[in-house]
Amino acid sequence: MALILVADDEVLLAEVLGEVLADAGHEVMIAQHGKRALELIRERRPALVISDFMMPIMTGLELANAVRADEDLRDLPIIMVTGAQGHIARENRPLFTDVLDKPYDLDQLLALVERIVANP
Repeated sequence: MALILVADDEVLLAEVLGEVLADAGHEVMIAQHGKRALELIRERRPALVISDFMMPIMTGLELANAVRADEDLRDLPIIMVTGAQGHIARENRPLFTDVLDKPYDLDQLLALVERIVANP
C-alpha cells in the first residue's frame, strides 16, 4: 500500500499505531522526534506523515513548517495527532491535512489514512 511515517516520542503509542497501520497493509517508519522525522521524509519520501505535536528536538509544528517550506515536500499530507495542543494545531490549519485529538479513534484514523493515500 503506502509508506507512512509516524513521528511520536511516546514509543508505545508509536509502535501500536505502526502495528495497526502495518496490519492494514502499509509500510511504516517510526521517528521519536521531528528532526529524525524530517531526515526520514527526505530519505524515503513517505506518502503520509502522522505526527504528534509535543516531541523533543523538533515539535510536530516545527516539522510541519519545515516540510511546507521545502518546495519538494510541501504537498506531503500531514495528520497531526495531539493532546492539549490541538488548538495551536488548528490555528495553523494550512500546515495539516487534518488534526485529531488524543485519544483518537483508531478506526477513524485508519479511514482518514485510507482516504489520503488513495487520493495522492
